[in-house]
Amino acid sequence: MGRPHVESDFDLQSHSVRSDGALAPAEVVAHAAAAGLRLMALTDHDTVDGVGEALRAAREHGLRCSPALELSSVSGEFEDLHVCGYELRHEDPELRATLADFRADRGRRIWAMADRLEELGLALDRGELLARERAGAPLGRPHLADAVLAHPANAARLRAEGIDGKGTLFPPYLVPGAVAYVARSRPTVEEAIAVIHAAGGVAVWAHPFWDIAEREVVLAALAHFTAAGLDGVEVFYAAHDEEQTRVLHDAARERGLLLTGSADFHGPEHERFSRFGAFSRYGMEPELGPIGA
Repeated sequence: MGRPHVESDFDLQSHSVRSDGALAPAEVVAHAAAAGLRLMALTDHDTVDGVGEALRAAREHGLRCSPALELSSVSGEFEDLHVCGYELRHEDPELRATLADFRADRGRRIWAMADRLEELGLALDRGELLARERAGAPLGRPHLADAVLAHPANAARLRAEGIDGKGTLFPPYLVPGAVAYVARSRPTVEEAIAVIHAAGGVAVWAHPFWDIAEREVVLAALAHFTAAGLDGVEVFYAAHDEEQTRVLHDAARERGLLLTGSADFHGPEHERFSRFGAFSRYGMEPELGPIGA
């Protein structure tokens, strides 16, 4: 059987067990190869710990993997914007020290949210979370959600609240303003760009319309981030519709930015981001610059 058809031979976001994905880095690369990709990137959240494994696997499969990550950041009222860094010197000691600081803060915040969930009467297995943390894998809100959903003591309450998965658990409990949410001390977008540039990387604003709904707000933010040194924008994305894609395409071209794309692969069983190449370009062309070299 031949490889499945995908519109693009690149996909520049994916996640492994090193952050919130389901597969080991090498397994993520194997899925990218099976999808017929020429170019991919492992963009785990706030860590490059899986990059070495991904690069080795990519060589074995005959495709190119950009050493990369996805940095969580803030800008004004927006508490969860993401900037991807590509072509990083992923073994750079300064980069790794900075990421270790980010991870420590992330861990403190996740345990504070675990405390709040338990105070609200929800049970979770702290042992599994501790085992993950001790193995060097960062903890995030999806792991808290999994722990709550998996604990049998919560089943009746979750049914009564109409919660049947992460998609329905997050809004009442784990998003900004929700009862168990704890804000994180994150770098600003400008600081994230600087961290990426200091490691020799290319800074790309990930999935703008996933995080901000309003067109004019996205465009104003893009202008601001471009002035701060942003190199590109993820124009093509699994959750962007044609109008959003066109808006980003035109704005990026006007500003001389790179135009990247991804399906944001998190694993084959993920409820939304389960397949490499599952994004449309709507007839528009990317501009990958040094990422695609």
